Amino acid sequence: MRAHAFTPMSDMQQTEWRRHLVTRDDGIARVLADTRRIAVLGIKVEAWQPAYYVPEFAQSRGIEIVPVPVYYPDVHHILDQPVYRSLTAIPGDIDMVNVFRRGRDIPPHVDDIIAKRPKCVWFQLGIRNDEAAERLARAGIDVVQDRCLLVELRNHSR
Repeated sequence: MRAHAFTPMSDMQQTEWRRHLVTRDDGIARVLADTRRIAVLGIKVEAWQPAYYVPEFAQSRGIEIVPVPVYYPDVHHILDQPVYRSLTAIPGDIDMVNVFRRGRDIPPHVDDIIAKRPKCVWFQLGIRNDEAAERLARAGIDVVQDRCLLVELRNHSR
């Protein structure tokens, strides 16, 4: 029986995933230009909460919003859209998952995000989780951390 030779990854292969970490304005502009449908993980029902008015603003810009709340088990519609309890339960493709969860609360959602295969995951302003971002980037998903989607939609108007 022949033993398989171990082939170490090249430096390029080891760092290629980093291109999916979007930090520059041109990358933000590209992500936003490709976004038509956003699943909002952690969406809220209170109009004064950023997890409500940010997706509401995106919706006003013609982007389809798919609510994925982590609370509110009795709520069936948010922003006049049907609610889903997981990302993989959403029919069709998702361009972006906009995350309104504390950084420490993101890891339990990573497998669901990877299974859904969005083009991008956006951690809202004040939200970072470098380990989750790396897992998503290694899966080929673009990741934006610690940026406000509302501000960036205004800055990169369609």
